[in-house]
Amino acid sequence: MFLLTSALLGYIYSPRLDSAPPRWVNFAHGLLLFLYQTFDAVDGKQARRTNSSSPLGELFDHGCDALACAFEALAFGSTAMCGRSTFWFWVISAVPFYLATWESLILLLVTNTLILPAVNGPTEGLMLIYLAHFFTAIVGSEWWALQFGKSLPILSWVPVLSEIPTYKAVLYLMVAFAVIPTLTFNVSNVHKVVQARKASMLLALAMVLLLSFGFYASSRHLIGLMGVSCCFFSDLPFRSPFGRSFSMIYPFVVLLVGVLAWGYLSPADIMGNYPHLVVLGSGLAFGYLVGRLILAHLCDEPKGLKTGMCMSLLYLPFAIANALTAKLNDGVPLVDESLVLLGYCAFTATLYLHFATSVVHEITTALGIYCFRITRKEA
Repeated sequence: MFLLTSALLGYIYSPRLDSAPPRWVNFAHGLLLFLYQTFDAVDGKQARRTNSSSPLGELFDHGCDALACAFEALAFGSTAMCGRSTFWFWVISAVPFYLATWESLILLLVTNTLILPAVNGPTEGLMLIYLAHFFTAIVGSEWWALQFGKSLPILSWVPVLSEIPTYKAVLYLMVAFAVIPTLTFNVSNVHKVVQARKASMLLALAMVLLLSFGFYASSRHLIGLMGVSCCFFSDLPFRSPFGRSFSMIYPFVVLLVGVLAWGYLSPADIMGNYPHLVVLGSGLAFGYLVGRLILAHLCDEPKGLKTGMCMSLLYLPFAIANALTAKLNDGVPLVDESLVLLGYCAFTATLYLHFATSVVHEITTALGIYCFRITRKEA
């Protein structure tokens, strides 16, 4: 609720995330993120203290964190006036989160251990973000629109970066010094496990990239039916256990490629005019994918691509097809893209809520526990 409130504040005072909100809104963003981080950290301790830990708690924790990526990206987009680049701030938070979840699933499966780097996103990463919110409450959001060389004169000597807006420079720096090292850490840990099992990691990664490229090529020529291709390819190239594990990355890659293709083809510039709807819809689809990953781990399901994971991708081919109709109709799509975006959010929200309520009901029934109470049900 903290980050949902933060995202709503951003929408009220900056609908396109390209105008400066009042400074108290920036302070509220920072405070709400701090409260979210605090409550996220103490819930596990509370569960252990009351002896109420359960698989449902793990599902709730990771599920809320997945949605938080989208809500906080919108909040930061409001603070830094990122506009259409807000989607990329969501991407650089979602990619490490998804691969970290995937890595933990494989490591816990094989070694029953989880390796966390000394500097990580849930602690130091969030701290830097809410400090940025507090800093912006002092200097104003306009600071982020200045050229990087002017906002930080001490770094004006840096080539390329000094000439672009500060928020874009921060985006590039985060990719270089946070996202890439984190992904390297994730892949390195999995590589060690793969080597121990004498499997071919390069082959598995190559197949993921091949399938992703195949979808991208097909999306340029009448979309290629993402969901169907996901299900069709799920068993062909991933025969080995580790190959099936790597195939769980495929739906997320397709989600990113699909939304980017839609944004590129959009005659209404959905990234710039409707950043909240794009990030919200994609964030809900992302939350569904993460939830399926966690559920597969909790239920010790056979690792591999699940048909259910493809459900989150079914809307995108129709959205891309609608954008393509603009090329045949003097730049006017068959259906107004604002309505298509609302439909995208409604579809992903319905899918996520159905998944969440169904899983919560099944787990509470199987374990004899309540969802929001720590007392057990009577036998």
